[in-house]
Amino acid sequence: MLGFILRLLPFWVREPLLIAVGSVLGVRLIYLAVRDQHWGTAGLGVLFLVFTAIRVYAVIRALRARRNPSTAAPAHGVAADAAAQPQAQAQAGTGPRPGPSTPEKDHNAWGQAFAAFAVFGALAATVWLGPRFMPADDNVPQPASCSDGSKEKLPKVFKQTPRPVTGEELCNAVNRPDLAKLLGTPGETATDVSSSSDTGPLTDGKVAQPETEVTFDTYTLNVSASYNELSTHQYVKLMKFGDETDIKTLTVLGRPAVLSSDHTMKIEINLGSGGSGGPVEQGPPARTLTVALDRKDRGGYCEITVWSKSGALPNDSVLLDIAQKVLPRIPERTAR
Repeated sequence: MLGFILRLLPFWVREPLLIAVGSVLGVRLIYLAVRDQHWGTAGLGVLFLVFTAIRVYAVIRALRARRNPSTAAPAHGVAADAAAQPQAQAQAGTGPRPGPSTPEKDHNAWGQAFAAFAVFGALAATVWLGPRFMPADDNVPQPASCSDGSKEKLPKVFKQTPRPVTGEELCNAVNRPDLAKLLGTPGETATDVSSSSDTGPLTDGKVAQPETEVTFDTYTLNVSASYNELSTHQYVKLMKFGDETDIKTLTVLGRPAVLSSDHTMKIEINLGSGGSGGPVEQGPPARTLTVALDRKDRGGYCEITVWSKSGALPNDSVLLDIAQKVLPRIPERTAR
């Protein structure tokens, strides 16, 4: 139906419309491809731009033809037509009297082209900017947000100078738009996000320990920062003293770091009449990257832990990629 309507339009309306549509769609598709790194979409955008270039070439040729009309008609053909016309009129006995020819009214091609560009420019702007101003579809799942609108009362330790990062600030650093892609599951959306600005256990509220957790269908990511006096070097010694295995020391963004494995805890709570719960069991394995809060390893560290219900774990490179994105948004610990 659309093709039939386009064929009915005059050339100087149809071609500018096709050029406007092709250029807008081509540029838009290439922009989306670069943003999402989807090169199939980029190929489709290039195809639209090639189609547009062909239409532009056709319009340029038509404009040149209008400016320089060809007058090289064959001489014998003109003479034959001139001789045949009176003869045909004589045989028919009827026909219009010869008179001065009236030139065909020339259409304003540039005006039509400008009007077409203006109309489709407005349509393109509506398509481009519409999603930003239109209300979101309630049926489309929205990613979980860090803030629920309520203000958490911070413990006194979070008011010290330099101030530790809060749980909400840590959540905003972790809950990135590309977090699912960093985890290797780009099609997933965060189903649950939580954060807390708490203190370390058995520290009498003197050690800040903010924490945030982001849950996806496949993986769960937990990030915490401990502002204690324990350096990463001492932490590694404690892990080796405890006969822990699968330990790997490395450097991340110039800071000492260590990769380690452990198991999560599985707690079953029965909310029935008895109100009792089952015993604490060993949960699925987890992989943790621990990075010092500063380059000189003065004390304190950030832990990035990932696990899944199925027990599958991503490669260590996933934790390293997340650390390189998140750690720059957490201020380094300065000398005390």
